[in-house]
Amino acid sequence: VQLVESGGGLVQAGGSLRLSCAASGRTFNTYAMAWFRQAPGKEREVVASITQSGRLTYYRDSVKGRFTISRDNAKNTVYLQMNSLKPEDTAVYYCAGSFGGTYIDFRKYEYWGQGTQVTVSS
Repeated sequence: VQLVESGGGLVQAGGSLRLSCAASGRTFNTYAMAWFRQAPGKEREVVASITQSGRLTYYRDSVKGRFTISRDNAKNTVYLQMNSLKPEDTAVYYCAGSFGGTYIDFRKYEYWGQGTQVTVSS
């Protein structure tokens, strides 16, 4: 399984970005997906996750009400819509896949994309 992120970039505070993660293979709907981020000198942290069906989602407190995770199993793609961006959202964003459930621990995810940089200027 290969995951390829896109959609990162430079945006001013208050702006929006939409990240996409395209997965190869025909088993996309059998694994839960998540977005993580890692800022320089900090540990990788979960941003949001979504179950295989898309019915259940999780968000870390700092992004609730601003970010939305979704998936399109017909297109093998998971999205992260990011609104009202803040400078503290600056990080490399990674999508990850797990054949188990959704987890906040990055070590439980088997598949990872290469990451996409998101930079929010103040």
